[in-house]
Amino acid sequence: MTMTTVVTASPDDCYALIADIERYPEWATDISSVSVVERDLDGRVEQAAFRVEALGRTASYTLAYDHGGAPHRLRWKLVDGDVVKQLDGRYEFNLTAEPGRTEVLYQLALELAVPLPGFVKRRAERRIAHTALADFAARLETGPLG
Repeated sequence: MTMTTVVTASPDDCYALIADIERYPEWATDISSVSVVERDLDGRVEQAAFRVEALGRTASYTLAYDHGGAPHRLRWKLVDGDVVKQLDGRYEFNLTAEPGRTEVLYQLALELAVPLPGFVKRRAERRIAHTALADFAARLETGPLG
């Protein structure tokens, strides 16, 4: 599942927000807590454990992050999870033709531990992607990061 939106911010500001993983509970609707498991030599989060509450359920999972494309891309892969077998994705930030505007791409591959019909899985992916982009854009619009 891939979705995009355009925001009034630079790729650097977009990356700064999305790389500040431990502050996700402040603005990401479904994330109730994040704890950093490991950081790289530059202090960036390499692995984080999440608790989320969505669709009336609580779930826990740990993601490993790849900052290799910074500040234009952040990738993640599932390390482990209680209700997911796959939760891999990326954000990409690309300047648009309009000054001060950035296209934000969100891509997610989701596989739940319990088998579900394809349309249910796609609906869950769409909901997660839509919420992630909407929360991200709303946080950027509230003003300077910090």
